[in-house]
Amino acid sequence: MGRYVVLASQFVIALSLAGSLVVQTVILPLVWIDLEGEALWGRIALVTIAALWILGLQVCAVCVWRLLGMVRRGSVFSRRAFRWVDVIIAAIAFDAVITFVLAVLLAPGDVAPGDVAPGVVALVCGAALVTGGVALLVVVMRQLLQQAIDRDAEARALRSELDEVI
Repeated sequence: MGRYVVLASQFVIALSLAGSLVVQTVILPLVWIDLEGEALWGRIALVTIAALWILGLQVCAVCVWRLLGMVRRGSVFSRRAFRWVDVIIAAIAFDAVITFVLAVLLAPGDVAPGDVAPGVVALVCGAALVTGGVALLVVVMRQLLQQAIDRDAEARALRSELDEVI
C-alpha cells in the first residue's frame, strides 16, 4: 500500500472521527429534545443505543488507523496486528448486538415507543444481520492475515536454511 493511499485513508478516518464527535455532541442532544413526547425510558434507550453504536464505529476507526500505521512501517504482518483486528471484530459484533436490541425495542407491543411499522423493525433486524456478517468477514480477513504471517515465517526459515547451505 502506497504512502499516499495510507495518508488518504487516515485523512478519511480523521474526518469520520470528527463527524462522529459532532453527532455525539450536537445531534444526539437534539434527538433527545426531539423525542420529548416519548416515554423517558424510550428516549434514554434510543439515544444510548445511538451513542453506543457510534462508539463502536469510533473504536473501529482508531484500530484501522493503528493498522494503517503498521502498514506504513511495514510491520502489519506481525502478531501485534491481531490485537487491533480482534478489537475491530468485537466492536462490529457489539454494533450488531446493539442494532438487534434496537429492533427488539422498536417491535410492536405494549412497550414499543410510538408507532413503529413492522417493516421498519424488519429492516433494523436486517441491518443487525448484515452488521454481524461484516464481523464474520473480518474474522475471515483475520484468518488470511494469520496465513500470511505463517507463510512469511516459513519463507524466512527457508531463506535462513538456504543461506546456511550456500
